Amino acid sequence: MSHVSPLEEEALEHIRALIRIDSVNTGDARTIGDGETRAALYVQQRLDEVGYDTTLVEPVPGRASVIARLAGQDPDAGALVAHAHLDVVPVDAENWTHPPFGAEIHDGILYGRGAVDMKDFAGMLLAIARAFRREGVVPRRDLIFAFFADEEAGGVWGARWIVQNRPELFAGATEALSEVGGFSLPLPGDRRAYLVATAEKGVTAATLTARGHAAHGSRPTADNAVVRLARAVAAVGAHRFPVVRTATLERFFELYGRASGEPLDGDDLSRLGFAASLIDAGARNTASPTVLAAGGKINVIPAAASATLDVRVAPGQADAVRTQLAAVVGDDIEITWARDIPAIEAPADGRLVGVLQEAVSAEDPDGTVVPYLLPASTDNKHLSRLGIRGYGFVPLRVPADFDVYGQFHAADERVPVEALFFGTRVTARILRDA
Repeated sequence: MSHVSPLEEEALEHIRALIRIDSVNTGDARTIGDGETRAALYVQQRLDEVGYDTTLVEPVPGRASVIARLAGQDPDAGALVAHAHLDVVPVDAENWTHPPFGAEIHDGILYGRGAVDMKDFAGMLLAIARAFRREGVVPRRDLIFAFFADEEAGGVWGARWIVQNRPELFAGATEALSEVGGFSLPLPGDRRAYLVATAEKGVTAATLTARGHAAHGSRPTADNAVVRLARAVAAVGAHRFPVVRTATLERFFELYGRASGEPLDGDDLSRLGFAASLIDAGARNTASPTVLAAGGKINVIPAAASATLDVRVAPGQADAVRTQLAAVVGDDIEITWARDIPAIEAPADGRLVGVLQEAVSAEDPDGTVVPYLLPASTDNKHLSRLGIRGYGFVPLRVPADFDVYGQFHAADERVPVEALFFGTRVTARILRDA
């Protein structure tokens, strides 16, 4: 292991301490304890120690977030929100090789729930915030350090609540930096691409309903609602929506193709290896059947059957996806839509992306920052309601065969310690110069 700086040591200390705080968010208020508040208090106390004026926001008991601001050199430059969430998804400890809240290190690998999602970035931000304050570092622009509750259940008591009820905490902010991106992917010649999420797909739900005539199960009918629904669900499962050439996707094809030395398009992403499914999901609208409901008694053919789909929508596709899905399921299936969470898209060639590249290059001269479209959602969607443009970039240089994306919500969630040190160095450069 290379020489470890005090900043890197402190970041690792905070990451491990946060992992050891069980802040599981089940999404059910009856089964959520006070872990998020305990994690927020840990952060607040350590920010207070170095002189920050912190704000603890706790809309309901146990669901706390903490926010602090560091003044920059240019009062006219929009503030940058650097944020991480303190909650984690549930664990099934039986499937773990090492204790999920033990933060144990084995063979240079840190294990624990939150190791990549996303107590790693929370610990980095905390260490950097403290170091900047102790050392009198004045960044180019104001930095707003935010540590949110409840991201894993939609930010209801975290970022969403604060945006709606305490927007003044983000006064003057124009951009935000958080998950999901920054992890290295292999390029030819022992080089690496570091993906930055400059866009996120929108989210909605579609419910398919088939109707027929109720009848006795002993007398099959030609309009059995369950059968018709099953056909529609199978059609959705087999359908592949067309590639949507968003500005972000075009930029990805351009930069990744140039860096790899071979043109890339949406029809064949196989050479991206384990990242292919991620990029493909961001390149098109998707619909995943997730909930089925039909009947209640084995000898009764029900009059109706329904299926709910998780629909992820590329930027600018809110109307098109509805037309496309209707064509897939056919005229005899009713479709009802839930409220949309719109897609977000920040400039893929903005100044901040250039700062990310410079910071990566300082630590990995052969590293190339490449924008991509995240098929999921982060707290950046909530901040976007205040006009804040969100980017996902938690820089981790990992071995070519290490799938960081595969660690999210997985058993034995883990990350190389050296990657955390790399991320701390790069993030410190970004926050100083952004």
